[in-house]
Amino acid sequence: MSALRRLSALVTVLLALGQAQAQDIGWNVYFHGFADNREYAKSGRYSQSILGVRVAPEANLSLDSTHFLHGGVNLLHEFGSKKTESRQISPTIYYNYKRRGHDFYIGMFPRKDLFSGYHRALLNDTLDYYHPNIEGLLWRYGSNTFHQQVWIDWTSRQTEKDREQFMAGISGRVNLGIVYFSHNVTLWHNAGKKNENPENNLPIRDNGAAIAKMGIDFSGRSFLDSLDINAGGLVAYDRLRGVYDWRIPKGFITDLYAEYKKVFIANTFYSGEPLAIVYGDQFYTAELYDRLELGWKPLQYKGLESKFTLSFHFTRGAIDNQQQFTLQYNIGRLYPRRR
Repeated sequence: MSALRRLSALVTVLLALGQAQAQDIGWNVYFHGFADNREYAKSGRYSQSILGVRVAPEANLSLDSTHFLHGGVNLLHEFGSKKTESRQISPTIYYNYKRRGHDFYIGMFPRKDLFSGYHRALLNDTLDYYHPNIEGLLWRYGSNTFHQQVWIDWTSRQTEKDREQFMAGISGRVNLGIVYFSHNVTLWHNAGKKNENPENNLPIRDNGAAIAKMGIDFSGRSFLDSLDINAGGLVAYDRLRGVYDWRIPKGFITDLYAEYKKVFIANTFYSGEPLAIVYGDQFYTAELYDRLELGWKPLQYKGLESKFTLSFHFTRGAIDNQQQFTLQYNIGRLYPRRR
């Protein structure tokens, strides 16, 4: 049975359940178009152009105001591709619990909006293109002044051919007026294959990083729509069991973001030891790095958001550039209960 047939069957089941139990049935369609041109040759990093479109329709059944069941599919097509591996189809099936600030997910659920607080030094923005769904669990708690989140994502199941791999993380933020404290933590575990001869098995690797920052958020307190300045420490950790013990490089990082109307500017500065973070942005392998972004949001309307960003990447002796345009459109409707 094809993925589209499985989706159709799942939606039919959800609709039948909703009608039988007289519960709320809803739907949602997420559209993501992107064009990302990365000219990184001057610093010796990987240049590439990523262009494509993603569509993710979902149907959802709300058992009540607390329990929700979602089913859908995530389809990606990269422009100009002629091979099936460039046309990815991923299922979206998950349970969601919401009550008194608690938010729990289990299944295959979209990463969109759940990982916006993570710094790209730990989780690069390429994941938004090629890894849109988390396969695992996530719990978060939030209030007006406090937010905390814990998650785990299985990226590879252990077989005779594939290694066991998973990612896990913790993030949080505490607001004290205009001052806030935040942290991001990630861990990637790369284990062995199933039933493989220990002599031939590759060593297990543990890799990740952590950021702790203090910031000041002036949003709504000046003529600017947004103004956020923060700074803190960044530390990475990497171990290849039986080959080398923990390596813990560290450094200083600061970010600035300002927005007025539809125009924004962002700047990130890092100084410290080179960081080998597997899922982090590749520019943090430099001892000194600055990223300047100039952006414009031409379309903003009821679930529609577009953004053009011109980025400059400064490392010792080199200036790279990047042009990125994204358009996201989120539409949906919740049907009232049948009486």
